[in-house]
Amino acid sequence: MEQTAAVERSDLIKTLQKEQETEGYISDEAIERIATEFDVPPVEVEGVVSFYTQFKRIPPGKYHIMVCDGTACHIIGAPLILTWLADALGIRDGETDENGLFSMESVACLGCCSLAPVISINGKVYGKLDRKKLLKTIREYKKAEDSNGRSNQTQSKSTAENTGAAE
Repeated sequence: MEQTAAVERSDLIKTLQKEQETEGYISDEAIERIATEFDVPPVEVEGVVSFYTQFKRIPPGKYHIMVCDGTACHIIGAPLILTWLADALGIRDGETDENGLFSMESVACLGCCSLAPVISINGKVYGKLDRKKLLKTIREYKKAEDSNGRSNQTQSKSTAENTGAAE
């Protein structure tokens, strides 16, 4: 019987990885649910989550920016990229902005060394970045988001007018 419990406990990290893959982070509710599932105190699950850097406790932004800090990127400008992003978005490495739009994290390597310095936004790679290219890219994401917001507001207003409903 003890062996069964040990086998189940060995699946804790896999369970946390699946949760993060599905939700993008590990919420308080997930910690409680997983602790119950594994019949351990929530503090034990929290201990595992806080020990491993792969687990995130903050929900990621709609646009998750990964800044490569591998050797080539670091030498060619990753520290500057992080600074420029922090200034443009008002967040630091590992944070999500207050609107939940952007999150940023420094990663060991994105495997695009010939394009250094590199960032990835939701998996789309942007390389050979300088300050101008980086800020233009961020502006484009913000502009697209503003356009989507206006489109949705216009569409809602149009629907409300057509149906006689109020917003």
